[in-house]
Amino acid sequence: MLERIFFVCLFVSVSLSCSWMDHKFTQYSEKSLSLLDTMTNNSTNITENAEVNSVAFPHHLYTHASAASAEDRLGFMAQVLEEVVVVLEEDQSSVSWEKNPVEHFLNLLTKQVEGLRSCITRQSHKKMNKKLHMYFKRLSRNVKEMGHTAEAWELVRKEIKLHLQRVHLLAASLITTY
Repeated sequence: MLERIFFVCLFVSVSLSCSWMDHKFTQYSEKSLSLLDTMTNNSTNITENAEVNSVAFPHHLYTHASAASAEDRLGFMAQVLEEVVVVLEEDQSSVSWEKNPVEHFLNLLTKQVEGLRSCITRQSHKKMNKKLHMYFKRLSRNVKEMGHTAEAWELVRKEIKLHLQRVHLLAASLITTY
């Protein structure tokens, strides 16, 4: 009898903590994508000949994450958003992005990370995907090598948009199954 009560309590606590996914994640995700679109560098035309060190988008990591458990997907999604925040906290002095939308964007990402982390029930579930971390370090290094130029930041903005779209898709798979 006590075991049944324990499992009912566990089930209720998991579903209550993840109601955030059903009610807020999509709203925050869509707003983040919209803000990212407003950050487009209209004054920057990246030339075809611009010297760009390409960082291959980690499609395989998303494929692997989509086949993982719900909690592992949540952790992966949180890490992606955390890594994006770290990249965007670098020197943006040469970017024509307005400061307020960027700050609002970073705040939304931070709220998403907190919400995702609240849905993870295992306390020890903080393992970092090292390949994902290295991808973002290379992306950050490329911005530095390009001198934090507006062109470099526009390339980063486009990469981040792809990540946010993939995270949105991962979240959609959780909302129906979690």
